[in-house]
Amino acid sequence: MEQNNQQTVEDIKQTIVFDAPIQKVWEKVSTAEAISAWFMPNDFQPVVGHEFHIQSPFGPSPCKVLEVEAPHRLSFAWDTDGWVVSFLLKDLGDKTEFTLIHGGWKAADEIIEKANAKSAMIREKMNQGWVGIVHERLKKVVEG
Repeated sequence: MEQNNQQTVEDIKQTIVFDAPIQKVWEKVSTAEAISAWFMPNDFQPVVGHEFHIQSPFGPSPCKVLEVEAPHRLSFAWDTDGWVVSFLLKDLGDKTEFTLIHGGWKAADEIIEKANAKSAMIREKMNQGWVGIVHERLKKVVEG
């Protein structure tokens, strides 16, 4: 039986219910200033096709807005490795279900140049990072 070394890397998915209405959560995930407060400095604008940069630990990462459906969905291409980050918001009355999806991963053994590490390893580190970002930092900004 042939071994397949080109395993697909699973999307990162983080879901949380915020004790805040959807409009408040949307405001915290759809402007450059608000995103800077819980993620990284950026010059984001909620306009499809807008090209912007996120100031990551590896330097500026080029990004492009792919989708904006206020107040329910926002997606952008992140950096040059094919990543797509999506924010999905579901109205639960006075609460909001927020899901972050970080997809577009390369095969597990493929090297991601900027980090000089395998895709699967970077995905694992970023998954842990997203846990803290979504469940702690964004929660504090939204509910604080």
